[in-house]
Amino acid sequence: MPSDTLDFLISGGPAIWAIAALSVATLALILWKAWDLLRSGIWSGGRHTEEAVTLWQRGETGTARSRLAGRRSLRARLAHRAMEVQGAEHLPDELAREEVERLARGLLKRAATGLRGLELAATIGPLLGLLGTVLGMIAAFQALQAAGARADPAQLAGGIWEALLTTAAGMAVAIPAQVALTWFETVIDGLRHDMEDIATRIFVPLSDPRPER
Repeated sequence: MPSDTLDFLISGGPAIWAIAALSVATLALILWKAWDLLRSGIWSGGRHTEEAVTLWQRGETGTARSRLAGRRSLRARLAHRAMEVQGAEHLPDELAREEVERLARGLLKRAATGLRGLELAATIGPLLGLLGTVLGMIAAFQALQAAGARADPAQLAGGIWEALLTTAAGMAVAIPAQVALTWFETVIDGLRHDMEDIATRIFVPLSDPRPER
C-alpha cells in the first residue's frame, strides 16, 4: 500500500477504514450488477422479442414462439411464456394473465437484486463520514483544551483538516453509489414498461389470423 494512502487512512481514524471497505464493496457491487444485467439480456434481445410479438399479432403464432425458443433475455422469457399460456395451453384469460403477471414480478425482482445494497451504501457513506468528522473534532478540541494557553492554532487547524477527510471520503463513496442506483432503477423501469407492453399486445385478440404453413 502506498505511504500516502496509508497516511490518509491513519489520519482518518477508524471511520476512514470503514469507508474504505465500503468503497471496495460498492465498486464490486456496481460492476457485478452491470454484468448481471448484461447477462440477463436487459440491453439486448429487444429486437427479437419485438419481431416475435409482431408475428404473433399477425397470427403467425408458431413462428413467433419458435423465434423466442431458447432465448434467455428477460423480455423474451416473458413473451414466450405469455404466448404459451395464451396459445398453446389455452388457459382461461384471467388465469393466463395472472400467470404472466407472476412471472413478470419474479423477473423484475431478479433484475432488482443488489439495488438495496447500493441504496445502503449511498445512505451510510455520508453518515460514516460525518461520524468520523465528529469524532475527529472532539479529539481536536480535547487537545486544544489540554494545551490551555499554550494552544497552537495550527495544531487545531490540522486536527480539523484531518477530521474533515472522512466527510469527503464518505461523499466520494455515496455519489457514485447513488448515480449507479439511479441508472439501474431507470433501466429496470424501462424493462417493466416493455414487459407491460409485451403482455398487453400478446393478450389482445389476434388481428387477421392466418394459419401456419
